[in-house]
Amino acid sequence: MKLFLCSHFSSVGSLIKEEIENKKVAFIPTASLREGYTGYVGSARKLFKKLGAIVTEIDISTEAYSTIQSVFEEADVIYFTGGNSFFLMDQLRKTGTDGLLKKELANGKLMIGESAGAIICAPSIQYIQQMDEKPEDYSQEDDAGLDLIDFYVLPHYLTAPFKKVTEKIMTEFSDLNLCPINNRQGIVIDGEGSKVICKD
Repeated sequence: MKLFLCSHFSSVGSLIKEEIENKKVAFIPTASLREGYTGYVGSARKLFKKLGAIVTEIDISTEAYSTIQSVFEEADVIYFTGGNSFFLMDQLRKTGTDGLLKKELANGKLMIGESAGAIICAPSIQYIQQMDEKPEDYSQEDDAGLDLIDFYVLPHYLTAPFKKVTEKIMTEFSDLNLCPINNRQGIVIDGEGSKVICKD
């Protein structure tokens, strides 16, 4: 399985530019749809464009399953923006997109998860509730994540405006296998395991 997980994609995406250059990217902004600030979505679009990627943007909360399926099948890379982890996970499970994603990952495609997109890869997303408010219309009976990794990504570690909340999560969930990353770091997961890489 190939994953690249980060806090802020536009800051570190160039670390994996050979995986992105001139590739077809399924760009999923769903997590950001209910957020006040979404500047990171625009900056991610710019970086993909700069790297010559062919981007198809798709919102999994409104598109038909068949459309999502064909976009995922066509893509080389599947990218999830930041935003609300609970809203994103709810939409993935409600629409069956979680199954489509796992199928494409099994076929060797790269998934890029930024912030919420990285958090959802864990076995559970319950640990992030202090950072992401659970939506009132959240329809799942549990807080299960995609369970693609055996650790829990804690994005924006010690970076504004998340300094206090990330410290708190680190303390309160010290029993979890937390992997804190700041905005200049990314986690590469491939057949050889996982490693944190850093932008100078």
